Amino acid sequence: MLTWKTDICKLFNIRYPIIQAGMAGGPTTAELVAAVCEAGGLGTLGAAYLTPEDLRKAIRQIKERTSQPFAVNIFSESSEDDYSRLAEVQQALNPFRKELGIEEIPAAYASPNWSRQQFDICLELQVPIISTAFGCLPTEQTIMAKEQGIRLIAMATTVREAIEAEQAGVDAIVAQGSEAGGHRGTFSLEEHPMGALVGTISLVPQIVDAVKVPVIAAGGIADGRGLIASLALGAKGVQMGTRFLLAAESGASSSHKQAVAESTEESTVITKSFSGRPARGLRNRFITEFEEAGIAPLTFPSQNTVTKDIRAAAAQQGNSEFMSLWAGQTTRMLEDGQSAKEIIDSIMKQAEALCKTE
Repeated sequence: MLTWKTDICKLFNIRYPIIQAGMAGGPTTAELVAAVCEAGGLGTLGAAYLTPEDLRKAIRQIKERTSQPFAVNIFSESSEDDYSRLAEVQQALNPFRKELGIEEIPAAYASPNWSRQQFDICLELQVPIISTAFGCLPTEQTIMAKEQGIRLIAMATTVREAIEAEQAGVDAIVAQGSEAGGHRGTFSLEEHPMGALVGTISLVPQIVDAVKVPVIAAGGIADGRGLIASLALGAKGVQMGTRFLLAAESGASSSHKQAVAESTEESTVITKSFSGRPARGLRNRFITEFEEAGIAPLTFPSQNTVTKDIRAAAAQQGNSEFMSLWAGQTTRMLEDGQSAKEIIDSIMKQAEALCKTE
């Protein structure tokens, strides 16, 4: 048996340098997070859309299932709502509602603002590791987390973001390539409205050369080959999201899982249609028809809030044409129904086989 005690393993006290990504919106159940931890990886709860009450419940459930370290992923700070173009966007959304049988449309919207509460709950319940999307924690929160011994991870999509994250005091950086599914952790969209689309194999070594903290590769990694390649590029571990979407413990809906299982590397696109922020998912009628309408989506999180009823109704009806089917570009490499332990064991078995010498 080879030794996999990289800097990431030592930093987070895990057996294997594998982090399960914190996919918000349902896939990362307490069961999945705990199962990954028990199998030797680092499980991450995607908590960004959880109410404070649900977050407390999920953290307690994870702790009941495992004594191993785990992470909670939250947004760095709450974004400002902007509903100034609401009537215009509703014109493009209402045909979807009509087809799904949604009759009541809210007269006003307000996106939840839970970032600070979620952070406070992580401190209160002594979460071992906090990871952030869309930037780093504010300085005050970073100091509070450090005082409590909490490790911090930030996701970066450019060298500039990685340097900023290191200066902000994070313990590790996820170098998140454009192949990654869902919302990547891009700090700002001002310069690159669809995010800086740098691929993983280009991004990882450049970030490794620019920072001193351990780097975790993410985006397009789904097996032992990706793990070995990432380590060769200088990363100290990998983060995988799509690989766990079809896991037995995943909370992704059956419609989402089926769509992913039937997809290929050509099936995904990067779109703002569902949330107002660029995210990679399977192209479906919603994306195609909303974009063909020629109406720009609201900014995040407002667009995410106004499409929530459509996504919820579609999920309830099992209609994948109107759901946000977040996934990366590695869907041919997935196996349906494997447990988290089976997934991690297969990744490590393949990685070890590749490292054996004649």
